[in-house]
Amino acid sequence: MSARPVIVWFRNDLRLHDHPALSAAAKSGAPIVPLYVLDDAAAGKWKLGGASRWWLAKSLDALGRNIARLGGRLILRRGDAAIELQRAVHEIGATGIYFTRGYEPFAVATENLLHSRLTAKGIAFKRYGGRLLREPEELRTSSGRVYQVFTPFWRAFLKEFLVAHELAAPRDFNAPSLDIASDDLADWGLSPTKPDWAGGLSDTWRPGEAGARARLKKFTSNALFDYASARDRLDQDGTSRLSPHLAFGEISPAACWRAALKALHDKGGSDKSIETFMKEIVWREFSHALLLHFSEMPNAPLRDEFSAFEWRKSSRDLKAWQKGMTGYPIVDAGMRELWTTGYMHNRARMIVASFLTKHLLLPWTEGEAWFWDTLVDADLANNSANWQWVAGCGADAAPYFRIFNPVLQGEKFDPGGDYVRRWVPELARLPVSDIHSPWTADADVLARSKVTLGKTYPKPIVDHKAARERALKSFENLRRNA
Repeated sequence: MSARPVIVWFRNDLRLHDHPALSAAAKSGAPIVPLYVLDDAAAGKWKLGGASRWWLAKSLDALGRNIARLGGRLILRRGDAAIELQRAVHEIGATGIYFTRGYEPFAVATENLLHSRLTAKGIAFKRYGGRLLREPEELRTSSGRVYQVFTPFWRAFLKEFLVAHELAAPRDFNAPSLDIASDDLADWGLSPTKPDWAGGLSDTWRPGEAGARARLKKFTSNALFDYASARDRLDQDGTSRLSPHLAFGEISPAACWRAALKALHDKGGSDKSIETFMKEIVWREFSHALLLHFSEMPNAPLRDEFSAFEWRKSSRDLKAWQKGMTGYPIVDAGMRELWTTGYMHNRARMIVASFLTKHLLLPWTEGEAWFWDTLVDADLANNSANWQWVAGCGADAAPYFRIFNPVLQGEKFDPGGDYVRRWVPELARLPVSDIHSPWTADADVLARSKVTLGKTYPKPIVDHKAARERALKSFENLRRNA
């Protein structure tokens, strides 16, 4: 071996293209050892949930095959990342570790620990960006504070921003001739077996870098130009569905941004739909900046007064919400889509989150935890920031009096009832006039539609008007006592 190797530590960046850390390692000319460490203990309560573990297994398999095509071998280790990385450095005689920075509190802590220990031993510990377009430290208000309102963050983000050119995948990993111990991915048990509930996930998704790039191409070729209006339609395929690919870093936000810029160029100027999509990318940046600066965001409200809010406790209501059995068809359709596919349409996410926190007055942290376990795109920054936004306790939060009427939301964003019929098939025979409020249907209509409320489909677990008044009273009490 002509040179000592370097380690590329893969994390939430499971791709070969547009990978600054990997590109820098390749340019060094040293043999590259790609390494992934599954560290559940460091993440604690925020270790990957069930749906994310299924995705991780597929994504690591795809990454491993891509690396093998370039003459390398993906090494898998399980345990304390700080210990495993130091052990790997010692085993292979590595001169350095190249990696993409993280923003989660536990990721930052691991980086700081490794930096201290490795640099003291003369081992290079090289940190790169890649998960975001701009690093959170770059964006501050004129007074030096952290942005907590999106619109000024968006304006500051755009100022003097130029997206980087795409980085090509390395041509060769120049793998060292060493026998390096690696776990077998199958032994990690990431995919469900008894029972195997992943059928709907497998039918819906194509994890891996190739799947991510194909999804971006499909979206920007078709749905992007109607995104501003179609993204809210539950009965249409109007969203990008890139979120799980971004969460695992199978595609970079830079690639998405460049694709949007190309579309703008092709359109010959400004376009509302393309700008809306770009704002969604920057909302992701906003959420990650909040997490980095407010590390307790996943566990505690950003608005301190909400610490005194008197949330209800009801395991019955929580279970009905989780299983899609609330009696409100649009809510139940969203929750069942989530359970089956590991994904939920963004408009539905807002509806079901509002229902949990406003209609049921159950803690936003309960919804956050359920989404964490069931979403394939579970991302700590996005998940916690968005739940706090809907609950009204976070940055740039929706006002407390914004309480979605689930019937009106269904009628507006699923006007023909197609979304409900797909995910709540027991209501499929109901006419459009009753599909979003079956409790208002005539007895004859229910009989012809083979719907028996309370038996084949639940009656509403809460009355909308009464729930709204209760929520408004609770939030008003919080304001008075703040």
